[in-house]
Amino acid sequence: MDESSARKLIIEVGKLLYERSYVVSSDGNVSIRLDENTVLATPTMTCKGRMTEDGLALTDMEGKRISGGKASSELAMHLLIYRMRPDVKAVCHAHPPHGTAFAVAGLAIDQPILSEVILTLGCVPLTDYGTPSTSELTEAMKPYVPHHNALLMANHGAVAYGDDLWHAFDRLETLEHTARIAILARALGGANDLPQEAIEKLINIREKAGYLKSNARCQACGYLHDAGIACDLDVSYPAANGQDGRKISFTREELIELLSQAAKLG
Repeated sequence: MDESSARKLIIEVGKLLYERSYVVSSDGNVSIRLDENTVLATPTMTCKGRMTEDGLALTDMEGKRISGGKASSELAMHLLIYRMRPDVKAVCHAHPPHGTAFAVAGLAIDQPILSEVILTLGCVPLTDYGTPSTSELTEAMKPYVPHHNALLMANHGAVAYGDDLWHAFDRLETLEHTARIAILARALGGANDLPQEAIEKLINIREKAGYLKSNARCQACGYLHDAGIACDLDVSYPAANGQDGRKISFTREELIELLSQAAKLG
């Protein structure tokens, strides 16, 4: 993608993130990798709904400013993803309410409840907490980036990435939609997991269709390993919070408030 088109697209996606309440104030950041050495990113301390094309930050792959505004210090997470995943050309980091609710509750989005999510996104693990804008955050992400296309960051938010910015945004939106459905299902008594044979069929379909490659079988999701579906790589994941199968209970008043807030956000 040429730089001019990339600038217009970042502005468009930034407005969508803001209008859908995936970010507020100056939250979040978006970037596009223009070539091997250049990244175009949203500027620091700027509302994603009120950006200008000339205010975007152009940096090298070390985060050094080339032109435009000053990039967020959280650009480091984008650069980590680009270095570890040469196939990725765009990154969206935001704080979508339902997905972030999982992150602050210490829960991954890793239950096989929706066939479309298994087909197009895979599970979304929860990384350990790392202080934003520090190397703690990127270190916590490293074990997961090669095998996942979206992550929850404990007590922080979510990040999704893909081969173009629309792909990254779509994955972030899928993450948020899934989280909302999961919360509502829990409020109604719990979601029914898909059977293991159905999961295996869906994973075979997604690989044949090219939605996700076989390396996605190395995900840290319990349902893949329970179904006997994994790649041959020896992948060791740290014991991230929220992957211990904990159940959440609500009082009647808390449940009513939860459903009320979900309806307002819808």
